[in-house]
Amino acid sequence: MTPSRPEPPPGYREIPARLNIAGELIDKIPERGFADRTAFVWDDGLLTFDTFADRANRLAHGFTQNGLKAGDPVLVRMHNCHEFALTVLALIKIGALPVLQNSLLGEEEVDYVIAHSGAKAAVTLESLATPLRNLARKLPLGIFVARGVDNDRSFERLIEDAPPGHYPTADTSSEDPAFFVYTSGTTGRPKGIVHAHRWIIALGDSNAYRLPPLEGDRAYATGEWSFISALGHNVMFPLRNGVTGVILEGRPSPENVLRTIQDYRVTVMYSVATVYRRILAMDGVENQYDLSSLRGCNATGEALEAATWQEFKDRIGCEIWEHYGVSEMQMVLGQGPLQPVRPGSIGVPIPGTDVAVLDDDYNSIPAGQPGHFLIRSDNSGFFLGYHRDPEKTAEVVHDGWYHTGDLAWQDEDGFFWIAGRSDDCFKSRGIFISPYEIENVLRQHPAIAEACIVPLADKEIGNRIRAVCVLKEAAKRSDDTAEEIRLSVRDRIAPYKAPHVVEFVDELPKSPVGKVLRRELVS
Repeated sequence: MTPSRPEPPPGYREIPARLNIAGELIDKIPERGFADRTAFVWDDGLLTFDTFADRANRLAHGFTQNGLKAGDPVLVRMHNCHEFALTVLALIKIGALPVLQNSLLGEEEVDYVIAHSGAKAAVTLESLATPLRNLARKLPLGIFVARGVDNDRSFERLIEDAPPGHYPTADTSSEDPAFFVYTSGTTGRPKGIVHAHRWIIALGDSNAYRLPPLEGDRAYATGEWSFISALGHNVMFPLRNGVTGVILEGRPSPENVLRTIQDYRVTVMYSVATVYRRILAMDGVENQYDLSSLRGCNATGEALEAATWQEFKDRIGCEIWEHYGVSEMQMVLGQGPLQPVRPGSIGVPIPGTDVAVLDDDYNSIPAGQPGHFLIRSDNSGFFLGYHRDPEKTAEVVHDGWYHTGDLAWQDEDGFFWIAGRSDDCFKSRGIFISPYEIENVLRQHPAIAEACIVPLADKEIGNRIRAVCVLKEAAKRSDDTAEEIRLSVRDRIAPYKAPHVVEFVDELPKSPVGKVLRRELVS
């Protein structure tokens, strides 16, 4: 039986017919009494809620004065920064559709997302602008650049030249598309996950229930905001709850994550198990940084072992609350301060969310036995579907359930435990890796005849990416060849997708019909 917890508050997950995410987060700041509080803080400054709202309204004016309108998809290519948060909220305010894509992706991947999403314009940082400038002819409403040359299309000029005061928020339905999140799928091409305005209440209420916000909280997520978990926990939910979002602009490392916690007195952190493992690998880390501000940490994206949980609690002094989410929703179930933690479990369902472990015929499975982990698909927090891909949507949403592709089991007390993936994708550093996408790039190398990507278990990052290749006859097997192949892949796609290991074999194991037997290569 699921452990007892407090009942949700009145109005929990009640969604009005007319709703706009920016209206919920920006327009309600005065009535909630948040105006003078700090909304975001980073190494070079801070923004109060009132100032953030003013700049978002001005930016909305600037975007519309430059031709953007409701319904226009707009690619956002930024690392975490206050300009990112302002851009997303200003675009949503005018009814445009932010298209979020990881800033590490290369020009080929950017080109695909522009075409697939139908992006009319893009907003970026000067340091990340090159691929967009190379593709400018495909963006009819142009590129807006922050931290670059001061001209009529600079991000800063849009805000400076816009009239002050409230920009009227677009009158949108709670069921209307609000933003896209692009993530790599098992087919090798990024999927455009379309979220509705209703998401902010469905998931905002769920997150506030699991981990009730406290006045004075400072929330920090280590992931890039192009991932919906980090976007929610570091931007959207802090704005809704009146707490401060702490921004680390650089790529996270154990050292700068710890410095961020110490310098900005972070109270709640959101990260992946890899980060916690890397922190614990530092000898005496608990004596090198003041982490006493933490009241709790959160882990998602990959399994957090009980041993890691216990060591972190013993050495750092706070618990890690594991939770489970999917990009198509954000968070489904989890652990938190409302009940004792069961280390290694992903917790219990959030009120309003139904999950189940079922067999192939949708029959219940006894406690302790693994089966398909499914989420009831009528949940108001779910995505609207994959953009321009109804077939893929129908693959995962059918018979009243969303099919996660994970295997799980439930214990006798109602806690859920992930048993593994039921397909060939795997996670490295908490990010799903699609073998097919990497194999497609590998096969374009002149020396490679065949290639297969499989996971190589690693205690620190979950899995390393292992490429098993068959070379063409004239190619020479050597360490230099392996390294050249690895670097060539790194140049073509996002660095985190590049193989860590490249190995050569005479042939790949195959079935009688010629299908590569991938699992025979997993060591």
